Amino acid sequence: MTTTHAAATSLSRPFLPFRTALVAALALGCFAVASAQTVRVGSKNFTEQFVLAELYAQAFEANGIKVERKTNLGGTLIAHKALEEKQIDFYPEYTGTMLLLVLKAAPMTDKQAVYDKVKTAYAANGLVVLEQAPMNNTYVMVMKPEVAAKYKLTTLSDLTKVGKELKLGAGPEFRDRKDGLPGLKTTYGMEFKEDLQLAIGLRYQALKNDQIDVVNGYSTDGMIAAMKLTRLKDDKNLWPPYFLAPVVRKEALDANPKLAAVTNKVSALLDDATMARLNYLVDGEKEEPKDVAKAFLKEKGIVR
Repeated sequence: MTTTHAAATSLSRPFLPFRTALVAALALGCFAVASAQTVRVGSKNFTEQFVLAELYAQAFEANGIKVERKTNLGGTLIAHKALEEKQIDFYPEYTGTMLLLVLKAAPMTDKQAVYDKVKTAYAANGLVVLEQAPMNNTYVMVMKPEVAAKYKLTTLSDLTKVGKELKLGAGPEFRDRKDGLPGLKTTYGMEFKEDLQLAIGLRYQALKNDQIDVVNGYSTDGMIAAMKLTRLKDDKNLWPPYFLAPVVRKEALDANPKLAAVTNKVSALLDDATMARLNYLVDGEKEEPKDVAKAFLKEKGIVR
């Protein structure tokens, strides 16, 4: 600052504002470039999102992209708001969630149609929906096999008949979403004896301890296979596809041209079974998400 100031004062007065403005502009420009090179990776507040955020963040770092982690932000609308307000640059999202919760659009069941709709709508707001992964993390209602056998349940229509005798454990968003409890009531006429709001990790423990009878889960939850739970078929097709499709701010993507290719490469590796296995390592084996992500990426040759 001393050198710059001395040089500026040696000039004639008419040029001083121009030189000062130029120095300030250059300083701001350098700061903007430096900031743009760091990708702030966010996530929502459940196991799969923690693992996904680490998968993408570590892959970015392995490809020379600087990363700042801002995980465990909360629910969908909080994460999306953080993206809109430029508090984060990137986070993993699901097509059905974008369609129903963010865009508040009518339910759709065609995978490509849902993707095309959300991609177009997000682009209008300066957000880029990257490629879909093979992984479809749709909702699923699960219960212990002995309880399903007792009531002879194989579908959600079957569950509707005995719902008032059973206790449900579900997450907070499930009460407000069109494809949550309101959708179950509208499509199936479903009601429960009791509805307990529980975090996803606590739901399976509560089910194991017979504190609840039915869990609102995600199809890639590792605990479903580990506990050998019965999945009830959505026989009236209430739930849209929920394919993983990360979202990034266009400004961040423009500043980091490699970001899309790296993201899409990681996404292509993730199917339902793979994601369920990674989730179980965290929920069932109590491993850290960053360690699970690193081992997977190393196995696939993305990180050393």
